[in-house]
Amino acid sequence: MKLLRVGPAGQERAAVMDGAGDLRAISEEIDGAFFASGGVARVRAALEAGELPVLDAAGLRTGPPVARPGKIVCIGLNYRDHAEETGAPLPAEPVVFMKAPNTVVGPDDEVLIPRGSVKTDWEVELAVVIGGTARYLETHEEALAAVAGYTISNDVSEREFQLERGGQWDKGKSCETFNPLGPWLVTADEVPDPQNLGLRLWVDGEPRQDGTTEDMVFPVAEIVRYLSRFMVLEPGDVINTGTPAGVALGRAGTPYLRAGQVVELEIDGLGRQRQTVGRA
Repeated sequence: MKLLRVGPAGQERAAVMDGAGDLRAISEEIDGAFFASGGVARVRAALEAGELPVLDAAGLRTGPPVARPGKIVCIGLNYRDHAEETGAPLPAEPVVFMKAPNTVVGPDDEVLIPRGSVKTDWEVELAVVIGGTARYLETHEEALAAVAGYTISNDVSEREFQLERGGQWDKGKSCETFNPLGPWLVTADEVPDPQNLGLRLWVDGEPRQDGTTEDMVFPVAEIVRYLSRFMVLEPGDVINTGTPAGVALGRAGTPYLRAGQVVELEIDGLGRQRQTVGRA
């Protein structure tokens, strides 16, 4: 099942791709409250019963599939080839940092280069959306049971802000528009193996990233289990699980993003994004 939100920014309507069903009779939003109240199961039941009115989404903007995530937790250096290209050793434990929730925009919305930026970079990532409260999980089975579904994230990053200006990574990760999300939330039952997905990204049609989630240092189940030992994961939270090789940071001579460029990215079974780059 593919859940999405369509309409102008701030006025999105919840929908389901399967039959283009309008979800307003079930929920006004796809957010933490939706997941906490069993929204996925209720939508599936309504679909099977043929109870959802048709929503004509033709020509409507696609927004992020999750509204107002409580937090965005990110995992750094989680692909072997990405760690290698940046010259970093493989981490013994997941590298964890946070990204401001208000960075989230739609999958085809404009990405803004921040004022003063000279190193705005791209990162295609598998994003995990949490469906239930998770704390002190013991097993990988418990961890995967807490996952509502998966979507695509572009973890846009300003490398100078992140690495050369002191402090922690967050200020190079939390600029406005720095987390295009979507187009859909694909429910977990339709992604039987999150460690068998291809990820690809292009800049102006030129291939930059081409990897697979099989190359993750820490798989999805371990990431969720591990994070639940340090923080309470809540319904609607998003976890960005890391990026494969091919970012500008890791390739000497590769130019960073400039205004007017187009970034496209996709993950097997999860759809495709397309962003035009502008300036803040």
